[in-house]
Amino acid sequence: MTMKQHIQVRPLPEGENACCRPAEALRAEETPGELDATQERFARMCKALGHPARVRIVRLLLSVNTCVCGDIVDRLPLAQSTVSQHLKVLKDAGLVMGTIDGPRTCYCLDREALAEFKALSEALL
Repeated sequence: MTMKQHIQVRPLPEGENACCRPAEALRAEETPGELDATQERFARMCKALGHPARVRIVRLLLSVNTCVCGDIVDRLPLAQSTVSQHLKVLKDAGLVMGTIDGPRTCYCLDREALAEFKALSEALL
């Protein structure tokens, strides 16, 4: 959008509902306060998936349906250290599991965590 373009705002026609509900319509669980453990976990998962490289890693792990070691680096246009850092973020968020296999670590998706993420995402809709 350039500086000369303007966003046009039109009033809602009479009888149409606004997109926002009045404050008194908020349910108790929607009021400000501390996040519960489920919300915190969901936020960590969202943050971990907030980088395109990590989304690609998850998609790669979904496609192979097994644990992967060095293949991840071979399939991405990223340095090994960068891939390792992205895997660490995904592992810390609980989306990926890593098992040590000799001098290397093999990674696979935590399918239960992914199912939980899907359910939490659908609950937002």
